[in-house]
Amino acid sequence: MNQETTPTPERILIVGGSSGMGLSLAEQRLAAGAEVTIVGRSEDRLSAARPHPERLRTIAADVTSEDEVQRLFQDVGTLDHIVSTAADITGVYVLLPDMDISVARKVMDSKIVGPLLLAKHGAPRLTPRGSITLTSGIAAYRPAAKGSVVAAVNGALGSLAYALAVELAPIRVNVVSPGWVDTPIWDAVAGSGKTAALDAMAKRLLVGRIGQAADIAQAITSLMHNGFITGTVLHVDGGQRLV
Repeated sequence: MNQETTPTPERILIVGGSSGMGLSLAEQRLAAGAEVTIVGRSEDRLSAARPHPERLRTIAADVTSEDEVQRLFQDVGTLDHIVSTAADITGVYVLLPDMDISVARKVMDSKIVGPLLLAKHGAPRLTPRGSITLTSGIAAYRPAAKGSVVAAVNGALGSLAYALAVELAPIRVNVVSPGWVDTPIWDAVAGSGKTAALDAMAKRLLVGRIGQAADIAQAITSLMHNGFITGTVLHVDGGQRLV
């Protein structure tokens, strides 16, 4: 007599999952039945991000610290997918004469060193058909004054994914590159000018609107689940590279 077996839930680790695009992805995948672990540095944000407590785990960790990343992966067990949407860009949008190099290094740590450590210690925890998805951004392709550091790290993420896709195969490694998306990070970038800046960009974009966190979450899900995509940068920018 055949016994029916319950499919094993998809297991996803999301770094930066306590807000914005990462939180939207967590909510979408939890609704689809996945088991999700979100990682962030803020205990308060992690405590607030509990839409499905029975299948959601939260871990406070700094992914720019190798010791903390090692402890993280010792704790989480086997995974199907690793996603990083984390970025610390506070104070980096300045002209070069005002640049604080220590702040620039923090951005590089969060956007380059962090993903490197996640790949180094996370790849052994992934199933053979697993994936790593990193988050770049439009600044790499449409840079602006004051944005040199963000443009540099976002551009580097594409090259990092190409190299990791070769080295870690058959694990797939990809990058999603959002355009302007209405997330809390804009409060740090534009402050009180956030609404005006987003409205002005919406009028320029080919799709006629600013991106939402759910748009990026859907794109990340596509990269996670398409087993024939690796070493790719997926642009989700409303046509911003064209205008």
